[in-house]
Amino acid sequence: MDAPLAVATAVKGLGVLALALAVVAVFLLPTGRQRAVAALVSLVLTPLLLVVELWNDPQVSHVRHHPPELAAAVLGAIVVLALLAALFYRRPEAFPVLAVAALPFRLPVAATSGGSANLLVPLYAVVGAGTIAYAWRRLRPGARAKATAGNGGGHIDEVWRERKAGTLELALLLFVTLYALQSLYSGDFEQALKNAAFFYVPFALLLKLLTTVAWSRRILVACVAVTVGLALAFVGVGFVEYATRHLLWNHKVIASNEFQNYFRVNSLFFDPNIYGRYIAMAMIVLAGLLLWAQRRRDVLVSAGVLAVLWAGIVLSFSQSSFGALLLGLAVLAGFRWGWRPVLTAGAAAAVLGLAVVIAAPGLVHLNYKSKNGVNRASSGRFDLIRGGVSLFAERPLWGYGSGSFAKRYRAHEKASSQQAASASHTIPLTVAAEQGVIGFAAYVLVLLAAFRTLFAGLGRLGDRAPPLRTLSRVIVAAAFTGLVLHTFLYAAFLEDPITWTLLALGIVLSAPASSPALVAQPSAQTQTRSSTP
Repeated sequence: MDAPLAVATAVKGLGVLALALAVVAVFLLPTGRQRAVAALVSLVLTPLLLVVELWNDPQVSHVRHHPPELAAAVLGAIVVLALLAALFYRRPEAFPVLAVAALPFRLPVAATSGGSANLLVPLYAVVGAGTIAYAWRRLRPGARAKATAGNGGGHIDEVWRERKAGTLELALLLFVTLYALQSLYSGDFEQALKNAAFFYVPFALLLKLLTTVAWSRRILVACVAVTVGLALAFVGVGFVEYATRHLLWNHKVIASNEFQNYFRVNSLFFDPNIYGRYIAMAMIVLAGLLLWAQRRRDVLVSAGVLAVLWAGIVLSFSQSSFGALLLGLAVLAGFRWGWRPVLTAGAAAAVLGLAVVIAAPGLVHLNYKSKNGVNRASSGRFDLIRGGVSLFAERPLWGYGSGSFAKRYRAHEKASSQQAASASHTIPLTVAAEQGVIGFAAYVLVLLAAFRTLFAGLGRLGDRAPPLRTLSRVIVAAAFTGLVLHTFLYAAFLEDPITWTLLALGIVLSAPASSPALVAQPSAQTQTRSSTP
């Protein structure tokens, strides 16, 4: 790397670090106005860094050389953001519902390689508008800012109710900051920047907004209804794909189906495993409601919807999604019937599975005596894991830098970009190879803080219907546990907005009764004030 290029990369790296610090400031600055300014800085700096990094990208160059298209795109984005921000300003309860509705939708955007990147454009619009509404409440003329005890000069607002950042928020902010810092020496800075700008920064703002908005029972029920409704719609599309043997997206899956004796569907998603993950999360939510349902009608409806969703997830043939679903259901069963019978049943199933693998490996298409056989049975995971372990062993302390796994793996294994995957498909290993022991420790801290927050104070519930708050906590804890297992078997932990949404809900639901961000129905007087500019 020549000197000018190295200097340019260092400057852009400092920009990523500044972006991460701006997000940290949104959580930690003492006054509401300061946090609002930091939020707007994050909102502006994110696309600015992307444009600078991708300035010479053919697609960006095409837009730059067509001013009418560029002007139309910018104007359209401004109009959408303005309309959504006005909605969230007057009806803040719409933000969580629209955010949950936007979680699964990814739109294809042309990339340099001639392929496409699948970006969460609808969610970015919702988060951007929510950030503007949140900031305007604090920066508008005449805004009232009062110090609140225990919040270091927080802001009292009937709409966006601040809370002091807890251990989980601090752990997440540490990981994001460290990721930005380790991008300075990354072997693939562009990928590190994309991960920060497309995932970590907007999702951190999402978590801030979800934990700040005043929740109610109505909002929570609406979010569940939206999730289940979308899951049913996605499964319906999957049924059509299976019946017609025609996929809407993803040429890799289309090509794979040509050589397999089964047909995988991915619905409106670009990956059967991500599709399966979403359906698994929806099924865990429904299963939690079913286990403590008191009315016969609720039991029958929940069971019927679960049967439909099960048929949908089966057609994804996503083993990682099956595992996530089973673990989530096991956690729910532990809260319902106790942990001893669940652990006993799990141990028995593990022993039985091991016996089948040893005695009749052909039944599961596994030849454990051959490295190639194990690699084929794991869809190439064995080679990826082996390569990831080798990368970690070469730089165990600080790794090869944020976002560098794919490029370093290709160099290490002497594989072309078409032959190599973009991640190890085992998140802990990806973090270890890219960020070394330092980054891995930050990742473990996030997991420990998350499980501590989600499970603290929860015990066996029995068969009596628990309060909505407790039931919601149990469902969120089960869903997050299943999602973590999915990240061990596939990919995308903090790169998935569902992770941040579950953590935000866990933070809100586990807050003490005196916290301002609670699941409680607001009074009519508060609702009237909230809808008044």
